[in-house]
Amino acid sequence: MAAQERPVPPPSEQLYRHYAGWLGKILSLRFRASALDVDDLVQETYLRAARYEDLETRGHPRALLLQIAVNLARDQLRRRVVQGGLSVPLEDVADADLGTQAPDQLYQLELKQAVLALPPRYREVFVLSRFTGLSYDEIASHLGISVKTVEWRMSKALAICAARLRD
Repeated sequence: MAAQERPVPPPSEQLYRHYAGWLGKILSLRFRASALDVDDLVQETYLRAARYEDLETRGHPRALLLQIAVNLARDQLRRRVVQGGLSVPLEDVADADLGTQAPDQLYQLELKQAVLALPPRYREVFVLSRFTGLSYDEIASHLGISVKTVEWRMSKALAICAARLRD
């Protein structure tokens, strides 16, 4: 009796097996997500990536997978903030995204220090806007302040950060 041949998994499953661990590590480090959240994000990433018929033949499927995963993680964080369930300290949110904002490590460190040195009210608005991508209306609603106050705090935060980075 001939040995049964193992069926070859489809290309998308091969990609999943190849990149799932790497993608999970990136998400847990950048977004400090729980293991359960990471698993959900990785699975959702592959569900969305499966819509691309040419995913396997693309020159850089890893880049596409990472972009999808990062967008999903940001959306998840944004939803939690809007629903009032932000359980991640603001410093961690800043840590999570600074790597994509500044390629130069020295500048990256200076930017992080400038953001962390902001007064708490300004830092909160700055982080919610720049790192979680919330609109001013969403920030105002979440914090229980007016949109004008959000705009004012954001302009102050930007001015303070710019001054620190110039020094």
